[in-house]
Amino acid sequence: MNYQDIITIEPGKRSGKPCIRGMRITVYDVLSYLASGMTYEEILEDFPYLTKEDILACLSYAADRERQTLIIHS
Repeated sequence: MNYQDIITIEPGKRSGKPCIRGMRITVYDVLSYLASGMTYEEILEDFPYLTKEDILACLSYAADRERQTLIIHS
């Protein structure tokens, strides 16, 4: 999944948080819905302007961020 085509970051929108296709819904919003137990279908029903690819892009973005996390041992 190439999330770079879907996830956008604009300094003036939602305080520069990663958003979906320039809209005001953030990656965090979608991940929070999934973490609360909502299914893809429930999210798509509540937010008809989103696509399954948008949700997968959020997951891919989060996975990439986790992979890039640097662990510092003190």
